[in-house]
Amino acid sequence: MTATALALAREWCAIPSVRGNDAALARQAGAIVDWLRGDLGATIVTAASSRGRPPVIHARIDTGAEKSVILYNMYDVMPADEVGWLAPPFEGGVVDLDGIGPCFVARGAENNKGPLAGMLAVVGDLAVRGELGVNVEILVEGEEESGSGAIRDYLAEADCPLRPSSAALFPSFCEYGGGPPRLYLGFSGIAKGRIGVEGGAWGGPYEAIHSSNAPWIANPASRLVAALALFGQSPTGRLGEIALDDNARAILADLARSFDPDAELTFRKAERYAVEGDAEALLTRVLSTASATISSLATDPAAGDAVIPSVARAGFDLRCPPSLDPADLIAAYREKLAEAGLDGVTVEVAESYPGCRFSRNAPGVDYLIAAYETTSRTPQIWPWAIGAAPAYAFMPHTRSFLIGGAGRGGNAHGANEFFSIEAYPRFLTSIELWLRAMARSEAA
Repeated sequence: MTATALALAREWCAIPSVRGNDAALARQAGAIVDWLRGDLGATIVTAASSRGRPPVIHARIDTGAEKSVILYNMYDVMPADEVGWLAPPFEGGVVDLDGIGPCFVARGAENNKGPLAGMLAVVGDLAVRGELGVNVEILVEGEEESGSGAIRDYLAEADCPLRPSSAALFPSFCEYGGGPPRLYLGFSGIAKGRIGVEGGAWGGPYEAIHSSNAPWIANPASRLVAALALFGQSPTGRLGEIALDDNARAILADLARSFDPDAELTFRKAERYAVEGDAEALLTRVLSTASATISSLATDPAAGDAVIPSVARAGFDLRCPPSLDPADLIAAYREKLAEAGLDGVTVEVAESYPGCRFSRNAPGVDYLIAAYETTSRTPQIWPWAIGAAPAYAFMPHTRSFLIGGAGRGGNAHGANEFFSIEAYPRFLTSIELWLRAMARSEAA
């Protein structure tokens, strides 16, 4: 099983399935469908593209059991060039990483082709041995890094063919930073988009002009800076916050006893906390705060001395705890722009979805904890993840949505993305244990 999973991970990481590379995304989707159909013997419910987007793959393994579970994953990855990599990112290789040991290094190794390959290898092994014991709905998307629009639309269809399931699992390497594995009882919401200012209609230049015209020609970059000043508070971009309820506070207080702030960041030269406080204060801040991150800044022309640009743009990621809807925060921001008289500033939202929470007693939670304790160690339990996932879209079809799996990976969006080869079998075993436990459970 481990050899199968490693071979699949290597094969699939060689496909540069990056947003915008439609040919590679289609090739990756086709490779997954071929494996599901040919090696796993799964029924392909759909692998269609909607509105030109990467296909949502929905496959089914029907064992005749009374219970069903959902296994979800993704096949899109972040861009990468070879700068700083110890192995070619879209070829991959085994590298001995300092303090970790032999690792498979490639774009997608951790996020999320390594876990995807492992997930399917586990299901295939159990199915071949006749030991699966539960029906499995497999959903794999190609837009997770850009908002999961296609799969959210698919799950929202009135006649969505996804079977009602006891629980959903998003297999991933959850021994973050080599620490104890984590279990999240929910996910944050997110909005991604762009704030822009174009010259012309409100007094800026239609084309870049000499900066000597500044006394009578407005600067789109300056106007963008004014608009961004209203989009959260420096340095952390806070847009709002919630009061944690008693349940969340109890989970957080327990979490704080094992949470090591110094281990959370690698603390390379530029990495440090922008706020002060002990473990509980830092966790309260990150879990209760809605924040906006400016992910890019650009002007057209891109650079030049003594020039007033014609266009200025900023990309943003807005994340918020489950009880806040990012769409509401975007609407409030637009009102701020209007009140400030900043006409000419546009706010384009590419994707937006809310977070969600579920109970500590939800199906699958105890089984994931048990799988961790068998393969790794007692996990940290978080009231919800500070990262986003389209969990809310699954909730009409299942009673919980967990991200889980033993094993260590890292550098998901950076150079030398990896997973530990020594830890990979732990990941596979943890997924197998969870599936076996769900098959034995009374949850339906």
